[in-house]
Formats: sequence, C-alpha cells, structure tokens
Amino acid sequence: MGIDARERYSSGIPGLDSLLRGGFVAERIYLVLGSPGTGKTLLGSKFLSTGLENDENVLFIHGEESRADLCLNAEELGINLDGVDFLDLGPESDFFSQERTYDLVNPQDVEYDSYIADIRGAVEDVDPDRVLIDPISQLQYVETTEYQFRKRMIAFMRFLKDRGTTVLATKTTSDFDDQLQSLSDGIIILERGEDGRRIDVVKHRGVGSRSGTHGMAIRGDGVSVFPSLIPEEHDEAFNPTQIASGIDGFDSLFGGGIERGTVTILSGPSGVGKSSTAAKFLESVASNDRNAVAYLFEESTNMFVHRSETFGIPVTELCDQGTLTLEPIDPLTQSAEEFGQRARAQVEEQDAELVVIDGINGYQSALYGETDQLARKLHALTRYLKNKNVAVVLIDEIGRVTGLQSPTSSDISYIADNIMFLKYIELDGRLKRVAGVVKKRIGGFEDTFREFTVSANGIDVGEPITNVRGILNGTPEWIQEEHHLNETDTYQPEE
Repeated sequence: MGIDARERYSSGIPGLDSLLRGGFVAERIYLVLGSPGTGKTLLGSKFLSTGLENDENVLFIHGEESRADLCLNAEELGINLDGVDFLDLGPESDFFSQERTYDLVNPQDVEYDSYIADIRGAVEDVDPDRVLIDPISQLQYVETTEYQFRKRMIAFMRFLKDRGTTVLATKTTSDFDDQLQSLSDGIIILERGEDGRRIDVVKHRGVGSRSGTHGMAIRGDGVSVFPSLIPEEHDEAFNPTQIASGIDGFDSLFGGGIERGTVTILSGPSGVGKSSTAAKFLESVASNDRNAVAYLFEESTNMFVHRSETFGIPVTELCDQGTLTLEPIDPLTQSAEEFGQRARAQVEEQDAELVVIDGINGYQSALYGETDQLARKLHALTRYLKNKNVAVVLIDEIGRVTGLQSPTSSDISYIADNIMFLKYIELDGRLKRVAGVVKKRIGGFEDTFREFTVSANGIDVGEPITNVRGILNGTPEWIQEEHHLNETDTYQPEE
C-alpha cells in the first residue's frame, strides 16, 4: 500500500491538515518542537480530542503538568479532554516534602525500567489509536548514554507502531534533538516572536509538506493554522470585464475603467482623495447587485462610512442590502497568512468582483512580519485574487506632497497592472489636485493629466490639462498660450 493510500488521522486543525497533505499518517510518530509557550501541548491536546470525536481510544502520557492543569488549560480554549486516558509519569507532590534528598538529573537514582513498564501497561490496557507524549524528554533523561536512549526509543516506537498507534511527541527545542528528529516520521516546529506565531512542517517522510513557515494563532476558540496562499491552485479563465468608477474624467484616464482580474494602485499623499476614489469603484459594483469587499487597515468602519456618505456614496444602504462588505483590520492581531485566508474565504463565499485594500502602508504595519516578507504575501494574495478574476484596488500613500519621484511608496509597482497617481500641485499660489495614469497593462489609457476637486458634492474631474508643464517633477508652470497652436490656428510670419 502506498503512503498516499494509508489511513490519515486529522489533527483537528484544518490548516495543519493542509500542510500535512491530508493529516497525520496512521501508525507513525511525529515530533512537535518549540520553545515554551508556543502551543505544543495545545496542538497535541487538539489531536487527542479529535480522536475522541471520532470514537477512537486516546492516551495522554504526561510528566511536567498535572492532569487537572492540562484539562483546565485545554478547556479554556474549547478543547474537551473528557474521556482521555492519562498516564502521569511525573513525581507526586509529596516528592518535594520528603526529607530524603535527590539528584534530579542523575539517572542512577531512577528506576530505568519503570517508565517503560508503565507505558507498556497503559498502552496494552487502553489499546490507543492516538498517543500524545508531553514531553518526550522525560524518557531521555533516564537513559545513561545517547546510544542507550536511541536503542530504547527504536524499540519503543516499534512497539507502538506494531499496535497500530499514531504518536505525537512534544519537546522543547534544544541542541540535542538530532536523535529524536532522525527517528521521527514527521517534524513540526512552532515559533513565537515579533512575527507572531509561526508553524513549519520541516519533515514528513514519504509524503512531503507545504514548504516554509505559515501563520498560526491561539485564541479563545482554540488553535488555528493559516497556510500561505498558493495562487496557482485557484486559477480561473481570464475575463477582463471592465468596471467603471462612475467618475467620468477618471474613467477616461483609465480608458473606460479598470478590468476584472487586474490590480490597480491608487497612489498619492494623504488627503488627496485616494480612498474616496476607491469608494466610488465600490459603489459602482455594489449598486449594480454585484459584490464588493473593502478591507480597512487605516481607519475605522464608522469613519469610512461617514466620509463616504458625506460625498453622497450610500455605503450604509449598500452594506444593508448585502452587496458591500466592510472589514476593519485591527493592528497586530493576525498574520499575513490569516488575512489572506480570510480574504479568500470571503471572496469565494460572496463571489466578490472587487476587493479594495486600504491601504498598503496599513497592511504592512498591522500584520505580523517584516516589510519585505509582507510585500511577498501581498503579491501572493493579489495573484490569487487575479486568478479568481477579481478586480483589486490598493491604496498607496506616498510621503511627498508635490512631485513624483516614484509612482508608489515602496518597491511594489511590479504588483500593479494599473497605476493612477493623485497629487497636489501649486499654481499661482493655490493648491490644486491633479490625476494621471502612468501604467495600464490591458487596453489603452489617456496620456494626459486632469485637474479634479473633492467637495461635499463628490469628486469632479475637469478636462485634460494642456497648458501646464512640469507636473511630474513638482515644478508646474503655465505654458504661454501662443506656444500652442490648435487645429484652426495658422502660422503667420512677422512682417
């Protein structure tokens, strides 16, 4: 029987099962490594409780925490261990109060065979389908040599496998894990740091796994794992239906609008009108009984609704009718993978045609991870959305008020199929707004600038600007009228 055809045991965590390509292979031994507090015991507890839900026999072999503490900690996260058989290898509470002294790290003071005998007896009595050993290092400490430990573990693992048992063993990461890692059929590493909680399946003998680290969270509803998005797994036929904003001048700049299956970046300084422009695209889709989603990284839902409705966009009405969804993202509460899976689920459930991410700076600040890593995750998310034929609008704030050194704030222009910049210029001592499109991958676009205003009446866009130069470099100046001859003008030489 091939490995792919062998029975699998679910971890009880869908995202982890995905990383394992279907779950834990039956009759194998897996090692879960991580520093204290990374979630090793909780992951193992979920593995056991899932077995109970499937009417399986399960055994929890523990030695550092008491049964009561293990059950209480699991219960607080919605993991029910009622019905689990426990084997406690730890010392009783009166061990510390006895007058006799002990060398806690000297294996000569330990009955070598007592642990193994207790485990063998429990396994024979319970006949478990699943076993959690938390931690397995308690067996390592009682051996006199590394060779003896390896020999004992090989025999122990064969004993468990021969009884059809699937084993998870936890261990705190150290420099002395080589023996256990080489003996294990699979290795899962848990981490917790400035990048949040991470999980990595570094070994899955004969099966393979999703490479790289992935997002993980431990909250009141338990343990969750969020695999990185792989855009190629969600490819659909490209259908570049055009979406107009309803702002005539802006749509003219875009050659009629933006297309489904493309990514558009709206870039510009703070307050110039980027989010208001994106809101018009949302209104255009949602008001025509099609679905749109906006992820708000930089302002609250109430603020977005108030500001949009000030410009006459009926956001509340569109949300009530179910065609527009607004999702505020709290800072530093989730990984880029969790956000990506959340967006994926909503897009697929709602069959959304348009997704707005407001904005890129907020995305990079609110989610766990380094900036370059988050840029790659954003690229993967936009690739996935494009493959699902969704139009994506990204809001990008650039720090420079005038001039245009770069069309985007950071090196992310490669993500975009379309780039529109909105910026300020100063003319005759007055501040004006202008917009232009510098990139459009599909179809033509207007290669001019247009002045626009933002007021209580909304966004109003003027005709193409033909009498000003120097807009891009930040030094606009009027062009003398006599330097421009229209089609009706003729050149008259001086007499």
